[in-house]
Order: sequence, then C-alpha cells, then structure tokens
Amino acid sequence: MRAPAQVEEYPVVARVSRLTRARRTAMLKALADPKRFELLERIAKAACPLGCTEARAALAIAPATLSHHIKELESAGLIAIEREGKFHFLTLRAGVLESLAAALEALTPGSCPGR
Repeated sequence: MRAPAQVEEYPVVARVSRLTRARRTAMLKALADPKRFELLERIAKAACPLGCTEARAALAIAPATLSHHIKELESAGLIAIEREGKFHFLTLRAGVLESLAAALEALTPGSCPGR
C-alpha cells in the first residue's frame, strides 16, 4: 500500500475578471432555480470537491435531475467537474462568484446631478 502524498496547501488567489453579457445572463439563469442554487451552495461550502453521491443525498433528487442541474451549472461556467473513473467531483470555479458579484455591484445607481 502506498503512503498518501503530502500536499501543500496554498491559498487560491481568484482573479476577478469582467464577465460578458452572455456569461452573466447564463450564470443568473442557472442560479434562478432554487435546487441549482442550493447545489452551488453545497459545492461552495464543501471543504474538498463534492462527490455527486453526497450531492444527490443532500438534495434528495433523482439522478437524472442532479445530472441536469450539474450540466446547467457547468455550462454557465460556475462549476468544474473532476472525473476519477466512474466518480465525478464538483468544485466551484475560482473567482467566478467574485466576478458575478462585481458585475452586480456595478449596477448601483449613481447620484442624480442637481438634487
């Protein structure tokens, strides 16, 4: 039996990038579904990549429905899928939520001149 490799942990520095209108729209549409939003929350809060088995158990949904939600989140660019044999693990893409938050924050109204 092989000893587990020592892995050094480095903080992930997420680069906040500007999102295209199409990418923003895809992300917001994907997050509009309550189950997809809940799935994204679970992925974001997981200490390590979230296995599909744990995600399905936590959400109490059919495998086909979970697969659909994962596809939508991945297509929108919100998550990444790591495949290890027959297992799939879900992770949040670095910097994506920060970029979306920055895009939404840019919507704050400016001051009206003369008032």
